[in-house]
Amino acid sequence: MNEIIYLTLTFIAGAVLGTIFFGGLWLTVRKGLTAKVPALLFSISFMLRMAVTLAGFYYAGQGKWYRLLLCLAGFLIARIVIMRFTKGSATTPIKISGEVNHEA
Repeated sequence: MNEIIYLTLTFIAGAVLGTIFFGGLWLTVRKGLTAKVPALLFSISFMLRMAVTLAGFYYAGQGKWYRLLLCLAGFLIARIVIMRFTKGSATTPIKISGEVNHEA
């Protein structure tokens, strides 16, 4: 019985990690369009998201392959959910100030 609870919590942890990772990616892309130094924003965001995700997988998996697999399943399902929620906002145009005309 306890193992079922741990496996459920591992799946939920994967879903939370996926939400943090892909939600953070979505926010980074939205903010990166208007950032003064987008490369720095993308780099820091990637490192933070990756560190949180790897630490979460390490902790949730506890060295057992089936827990890692459940965590990965939750992670991928969170990806699908985040993509569905953010799909409509991708069609909304974002105004970028100071557009450059590159005519020859």
